[in-house]
Amino acid sequence: MIETPYLLFLGDAPDQLAAKVAIGIRDWRPENAVGQYRMEGCKADLGLTDMDLEAAKAAGAKTLVIGVANRGGVISQAWKKVLVTALEEGFDLASGLHNLLRDEPDLVAVAEATGRKLHDVRIPSVKYPIANGEKRTGKRCLAVGTDCSVGKMYTALAMDAEMRERGMKCSFRATGQTGILITGDGVPLDAVIADFMAGSIEWLTPDNDEDHWDLIEGQGSLFHVSYSGVTMALIHGGAPDALILCHEPTREHMRGLPGYKLPTLEALRDTALPLARVANPACQVVGVSVNTQHMGEDEARAYLEKVEADMGLPATDPFRFSSGKLVEALAAL
Repeated sequence: MIETPYLLFLGDAPDQLAAKVAIGIRDWRPENAVGQYRMEGCKADLGLTDMDLEAAKAAGAKTLVIGVANRGGVISQAWKKVLVTALEEGFDLASGLHNLLRDEPDLVAVAEATGRKLHDVRIPSVKYPIANGEKRTGKRCLAVGTDCSVGKMYTALAMDAEMRERGMKCSFRATGQTGILITGDGVPLDAVIADFMAGSIEWLTPDNDEDHWDLIEGQGSLFHVSYSGVTMALIHGGAPDALILCHEPTREHMRGLPGYKLPTLEALRDTALPLARVANPACQVVGVSVNTQHMGEDEARAYLEKVEADMGLPATDPFRFSSGKLVEALAAL
């Protein structure tokens, strides 16, 4: 497990979007975020206290988390001085980049000399089984999207928080680096060998109480030609009882694919549900989560009303408004 709380390292992030990992931690585990470390030229700001290593240590931070992703997911040479000094001053390091901390000889040498830990959360630490498709006790909900980065993780986390407030049994099951850094555990699905991806999700969502819900963090999209494989593994390995459809309505094309338009919510429903019923014939689509961050409030509420009328399903922005409608849909199953 990664020791908390964290100092969130933003480095020389070129914009706010590049700090996506740190933003997720700030939004969902604010108690774990004592401050932010920004280098000269950083254009991201979490609204947290800017701290140097000494101040963060005094505030109780135990791990420096690389909360920014640059192009290619590499550990920039410009960051190295800070990372080495952090190890020397008693911090562990955690990263979800494709460029691994353990592959940097200078960081490994300093970590060994100081007795500190390097956490590469994008590397599987378990020997996962091949999926067997056997029925498991308990219940599971999976968010599936019309595109990547439309709010699948935020949907599951918002539902998890709401269900806990209501006294319902539930667990958020992280499947990506940000989710793992938020919760301290999970499966880095995009780094699992393909034959074992579905099995890793079976492992992540084992037998449980009949009234317990696993809220599985979604990844990719069945309609995204780059990342559909991880979505398929979640659908079959998760064997969900419930699907939440996720959508960001202001996009002009699929993320990173200018030549591909987003599918409709109806197309997502009609594609995802038959595939889910291969592993769980009882699966149902129970609600719609809409990421309305780029809409005004009146526009957002009107859009949600239209989605409910068109789809015949409860619809909300669970982060901006409330996840109550989606939780009630699960409770009714």
